[in-house]
Amino acid sequence: MPISSNRHYRNIPIITKYYILMLTLLSASAILAQNDTIVLSNGDAIVGEMKSMDKNVLVMKTDYSDSDFKIEWDKVREIYSNRNFLFSFSYGMHLRGSIKTHPTNSNKIIITENGKDIEVNIIDVVFIKQIEGNFLGSFEASIDLGYNFTRDQNHHQFTSRTSLAYQTQVYRANASYNAVRNYQDDASDSKRTDANLGIRFFLKNDWFITMSSDFLQSDELKLKLRITTKPGYGKYILHTNKNHLTVSLGGAWNNEKYTNPADEIRNSLEAFVSTEYNLFDISDFSLFTSFSWYAGITEWGRMRFDFKVDLKYDLPLDFYIKLGYTQNFDNRPVEGASQNDYVIQTSFGWEF
Repeated sequence: MPISSNRHYRNIPIITKYYILMLTLLSASAILAQNDTIVLSNGDAIVGEMKSMDKNVLVMKTDYSDSDFKIEWDKVREIYSNRNFLFSFSYGMHLRGSIKTHPTNSNKIIITENGKDIEVNIIDVVFIKQIEGNFLGSFEASIDLGYNFTRDQNHHQFTSRTSLAYQTQVYRANASYNAVRNYQDDASDSKRTDANLGIRFFLKNDWFITMSSDFLQSDELKLKLRITTKPGYGKYILHTNKNHLTVSLGGAWNNEKYTNPADEIRNSLEAFVSTEYNLFDISDFSLFTSFSWYAGITEWGRMRFDFKVDLKYDLPLDFYIKLGYTQNFDNRPVEGASQNDYVIQTSFGWEF
C-alpha cells in the first residue's frame, strides 16, 4: 500500500513524521529560493531563472515556456534574485553578488557582494551574467555558415565564422575565426582567413589594458600568414544599454610570411589606433564596426588599416542572419600583391 495512505501514515512513529514534514518544508524552501522574480513596467510578474542581461535584453528561463523570455531591460521595474551574478556598469565598475530592487526607490537596485549591500542606479547596469557552477557556463559563442553561388563560371563561395568570449569581474577574453573559400571554372581557387585572440583587463572609470594578436592569410595580398601582436591602452567613450564605443592605442609587432618562398619574411614595428562601435538598441537589428590604423615606425611611411562592419538581424531561438564587410589595406604590399583586399559575406548563424 502506498505510504501516502492514511492507515499506513498513522503507523509511522511521530519522530519520523516530523522529519518527513521538515524535509518537505526545506525542499520547498530550496526550490522557492532558487526562483528569480522580475516585475515589468505594466505590472506583470515573471518567475523563473534569470540567465543574463546584455545589449539591453534580459534573458529569463521559466518552467512554463519551452523557450527563454527576452525582455527589454528598460521595461523591468523590479528584480529579485539570490543567485550569484557578474555585473558591469556604465562607469566601469564591476561587481559580483545577488540582486534586489531598493525597497523605497525602484530606480535603484541593491547588489549584495560578500555580505555588503551596494546601491546603484538600475539604468547604469549594462551587463549581467549568471555565475554558474561549471567553467563552461560562463562562455558565449556563435557560429555562422554561408554559401553563395553564381552561374557565371560556376562560382562557389563558402564562408564560416565563429566567435567565443569569456568574461570575469577582472577581464574579458575573446577569440574569432573567419574563413572564405572561392572555387570557379577556368580560374585558380582562392582563400582568405582571418582570426583574432584578445584579452581586455578592466580598470577604473572604464579604462582598460588590451593585448591581442590578429592573424591574416590572403591570396589577394600574397600573404601566407600575417601575425600582428598589439599591446595597448584604451577607454570606453560610450558604455550604455544602447551602444558601446571604445578607443585604444598602443604598439604593434608585425610579422609577415608570403606565398612566394622567394620573398623574405618581413618584420616591422608599428603604432596603432583602434576604435570599436556596437549599436544594438534598434529593434531586432544590431550593428558592429571596428577600425584599426597602423603607422610604420621601422618602415617609415608604410600605412595599413583593417576595417570591419557587421549588420545582424535576430531570428527566433537565438538564430540570426548577418551581412558583413571586411577590408584590409596596405600602401606598401609585397611586390605583385594588391594594396587592397575585401570580402562581403552573408551568413546564417546561431549564438549560445
